[in-house]
Amino acid sequence: MTSISARPLHSPRTKFVFVTGGVVSSLGKGVAAASLGAALKARGLQVNMLKLDPYINVDPGTMSPIQHGEVFVTRDGAETDLDLGHYERFVGRQMTRRNNFTTGQIYESVIRKERNGEYQGRTVQVIPDVTNEIKRFIQMALSPQDDVAIVEIGGTVGDIESLPFLEAVRQMRLERPREDACFVHVTLLPYVEAAGEQKTKPTQRSVRDLREIGVDPDLILCRVRHGMTEEHRRKIALFGNLREDEVFAAPDVKCLYELPLMNAEAGVDRAVCERLHLQTPPPDLSEWENLRRQLRAISGETRVAMVGKYVSLTDSYKSLTEAMEHAGIRRATRVALDYVDSERINEENAARHLEKYDAILIPGGFGTRGVEGKIAAAGYARRSGTPYLGICVGMQAAVIEFARNRAGLENANSAEFAPDTPHPVVGLLEEWMSGGGAKKSRDRSGKIGGTLRLGDGECRLSGKLRGIYGADTVVERHRHRYEFNNNYRARLEAAGMVFSAESPDGLAEAVELPEHCWFVGCQFHPEFTSRPLGGHPLFESFVAAARAARESR
Repeated sequence: MTSISARPLHSPRTKFVFVTGGVVSSLGKGVAAASLGAALKARGLQVNMLKLDPYINVDPGTMSPIQHGEVFVTRDGAETDLDLGHYERFVGRQMTRRNNFTTGQIYESVIRKERNGEYQGRTVQVIPDVTNEIKRFIQMALSPQDDVAIVEIGGTVGDIESLPFLEAVRQMRLERPREDACFVHVTLLPYVEAAGEQKTKPTQRSVRDLREIGVDPDLILCRVRHGMTEEHRRKIALFGNLREDEVFAAPDVKCLYELPLMNAEAGVDRAVCERLHLQTPPPDLSEWENLRRQLRAISGETRVAMVGKYVSLTDSYKSLTEAMEHAGIRRATRVALDYVDSERINEENAARHLEKYDAILIPGGFGTRGVEGKIAAAGYARRSGTPYLGICVGMQAAVIEFARNRAGLENANSAEFAPDTPHPVVGLLEEWMSGGGAKKSRDRSGKIGGTLRLGDGECRLSGKLRGIYGADTVVERHRHRYEFNNNYRARLEAAGMVFSAESPDGLAEAVELPEHCWFVGCQFHPEFTSRPLGGHPLFESFVAAARAARESR
């Protein structure tokens, strides 16, 4: 065994852009990093993106979406931060588990090495051992073809948890030529209503805190409500030891997908290339310009009820709301999503809550809270002819409702929600499998058991779905533990439900009601693969059905 070296661990080819945040959290660092990545990609560069999260959880998979936001699932089955969704949507590159790591993962790795004797009896310390491990994890995410790696550091400068990450990237700048690393600091210029003016002091303090750590920002992006005066720009540049043309305003926008164009128009990507000594052609942003034309062509509005239980934080369903926006852009309609708390809905009041909407969407979720409201909403959609899309638990809610009210299976339920149900139409495979040929699902390690099915999975299509996708087979991402119980398939098919997608080993992937105008439930999560420049056929078809329903009223 050899000791851990302090030598540079990254590819000699790759240059780095480190994105930090100041003043407050939730400034949109992820969107800023992703839109910058899109502009750099438009210059012909190969762009990779990483998110370093300072919390001690190993991953966000067990964290509440209300506290942390959506858990984004990568193709290889990693449960990651929602910013990886922004990365995929803007840069068009599929992320993996190596593109997101946490303090928990770093310390877990360091402690494992210590237990295995890899430090040869040395005292294990934050510097150099933890920081070396952070640099090693960054290196593992890189490809030899990467021209630029944009590394977003979660949290806010000044947080204790972020310090090891900031120290690690400070060292990386020292270990390389000066032109191989660029620091972009995203901060806030708050507008004080009572005073009627913007204030630069929080940004000044944030930059001071960053410089005390040993990191000098190369560029500053100032989040502002509208714009930034030249006086404010001069003051921030002075305190940041920068030129005025290295301080940029990042105003609020109506649509996130205008940001690559705004970055290019402001010259952010050009400034980054100058700092990194990258010679590139001007960015080809024709696809984003076409998207902006589509945005301006939107007319009318389609109202969709999203019936879920994580409605107090809209980021809980971030990929889903973005997928609906993508579909609205491509169908030239503004999709107005209303968040409806499923705990407020029951059989008696479902119509009162939902009759004003053009379509009903039920997203995924875990646990029993609010489930009966989702089942009632699925029932209302079925009876009223309202277009319906159920994702993951939304599919299971539709199956449970149909089993109870059309297939004659009284008190049918999921074993997750009611372990003593007489008809577990949804359950763990090992609980319901009776030798019918279905195989047990496996987790990301290949172990059999009651674990999540995560990441890409093949789906074989039939029925309406085959026409929607225009394909016989697709690959979609999964994040669920419970499956439809195939022992009840014949009973539900006899009552009129069609199973229009299944996995290669026979697990139900989607259901539909052919007599309904548009009623689909899918076990997979199509929102994870929707893109602003490409959309997703399932959401486009759903929005088209919703718009048709509105126009037929």
